[in-house]
Amino acid sequence: MKVKELVAALDLTVRSGAAKLERDITGAYVSDLLSDVMSNAREGNVWITLQIHPNIVAVASLLNLAAVIVSRGAEPEEATITKAEEEGIVLLTSREPSFEVAGQLYRLLHKG
Repeated sequence: MKVKELVAALDLTVRSGAAKLERDITGAYVSDLLSDVMSNAREGNVWITLQIHPNIVAVASLLNLAAVIVSRGAEPEEATITKAEEEGIVLLTSREPSFEVAGQLYRLLHKG
C-alpha cells in the first residue's frame, strides 16, 4: 500500500511531505515514547502518535519511516511542520484516536 492510498482511505490531512506520498508502507508502529519507537519501528513503517513536537521528525528521519500520523485531532507545532517539510517527512493528521487509526490501518494492510 502507498501512503497516498492510506491518506484517502483514512481521510487524513497531509501537513508536510506531499511529494513523497507514493512511498510504500511496510507496516506500522504505535507509541508515544520516542525511545520505544527508535528501538522497535522499522524502515517504511507508519508511526502513529500523539506527539506534536519537532523531535518526532528527527525520529522519523533517523528510521526512514514512510509517514507519521498525529492522531486524536492533535495539531503538530508549526516548528514540527516546518522541520518535516525541510526533511521530506510525510506528516499526517487524523481526528481519530490512535487505537482507531491503528485498527483501520491493520485492516487495510492485511485485507484478503
